[in-house]
Amino acid sequence: MNFWEKLGKLDRRLVYSMVAVTVIIPLFVPLNLPIDITPEARELYNSVEALPDSSVVLLTFDYYASTVAETEPMSIAVLNQLFRKNMKVITMTTIPLGGPTIAQNVMKMMAAKYGKKYGIDYVNLGYKANYTAVLKGMGVSIASIYPTDQNGTPLSQLPLMQHVKNYGDISYIFVVADNAILDYWISIVNAQYQIPIGAGTTAVMAPKYYSYVQSGQMTGLLGGMKGAAEYELLVHAKGKAVLGMNSQSMVHLLIIAFVILGNVALFTSRRKVHANV
Repeated sequence: MNFWEKLGKLDRRLVYSMVAVTVIIPLFVPLNLPIDITPEARELYNSVEALPDSSVVLLTFDYYASTVAETEPMSIAVLNQLFRKNMKVITMTTIPLGGPTIAQNVMKMMAAKYGKKYGIDYVNLGYKANYTAVLKGMGVSIASIYPTDQNGTPLSQLPLMQHVKNYGDISYIFVVADNAILDYWISIVNAQYQIPIGAGTTAVMAPKYYSYVQSGQMTGLLGGMKGAAEYELLVHAKGKAVLGMNSQSMVHLLIIAFVILGNVALFTSRRKVHANV
């Protein structure tokens, strides 16, 4: 049995082990592989950067725990930019399972990093059911939809919310989502109130929304882990997405190598069979 025949009968457990090693090693030994910045990511960064310092920005955590590998790094990356510019950040979620907890944990971590105070620099509104009514109602009065914040504190007792009554007091909306709620942010909030919207979505969702960027309904877009890695580079805060892209790139190279070797092995075995006929 020659090399190619042995390769064709390679134990699948060895293949799985090679994939596991290829994923793990870049997480501990950064490879600093190049990551190209897409125009959509750069436009999103520039649109946020162009906002006056201390502007009020609404950041949504519209994603489930199952997609945090792609979406949470986006939230962290944009918060690095927002807090660096001393923006006032209001967060909310339309996801009942996990959304409020994810938002609370991320905001607490980033606020500690930048020394931000709750109620003054940022507020977490939490979750409310019936997202269509929520998005529409906030255009009239945020307090009518969210009488209290995530912790049960009346909005009237939070200094930041005393100056933010509805969308008219919000300069920008950054939506991070893993579902079709982004359609409603565009069709309801952007269409009716003309508030600029940027977004980060999972990789499988991103192709649908590039047309919204081209039409001007969105100021920019991040797609999947690569989009998150691009934003980490733009805000000069490398994190989990950049590390993840190293692993992802190496696994893709390994898969390509397997495909090439597998086809060569198949071609060689068929050629040997024909030669013996």
